[in-house]
Amino acid sequence: MAAVAQYLATEPLAAICASPLSRAMESAQIVAARQSCPVECVTDLRELDFGNFEGLSYDEIAALHPDLYRQWMNTPTEIRFPNGESFAEMRARVLSAFDAIRREREGQTVAIVSHGGVNRILIAWALQIPDSCIFRLAQDYAAINLITVIDGVPSVRTLNRQPF
Repeated sequence: MAAVAQYLATEPLAAICASPLSRAMESAQIVAARQSCPVECVTDLRELDFGNFEGLSYDEIAALHPDLYRQWMNTPTEIRFPNGESFAEMRARVLSAFDAIRREREGQTVAIVSHGGVNRILIAWALQIPDSCIFRLAQDYAAINLITVIDGVPSVRTLNRQPF
């Protein structure tokens, strides 16, 4: 994340909005250390709630719930995790959070520090990519994506850039 912070050091960030998960908040603080802007915790930028599957390995899930696991692998955006959420629910909350950030920070540059799933949702929204194709978007750790929104129209300017 130090390379990301250095890459963004000259960007005039008005705020850094981050998922509440510790790895995202820690990463946001690294970026903020090179900026003079606040880090805002945005709960709805968190990763998918895997419910009963949280903390289990793929092998454990496959052994415990073979039918659900197979469905998840075949159609990952069409499953609802037991006591968790569906991709559609995640997508709705992420886009709602993004819309609120856009309204509150109109005309400003904001960094969002989150997770691969959240990033994919935002990029897919901007490019009007259907949910079924979302995993075609590579999202490496500490990748930089740039989406500009002008008059309500998004444009993906940078995708999955590695700053090092």
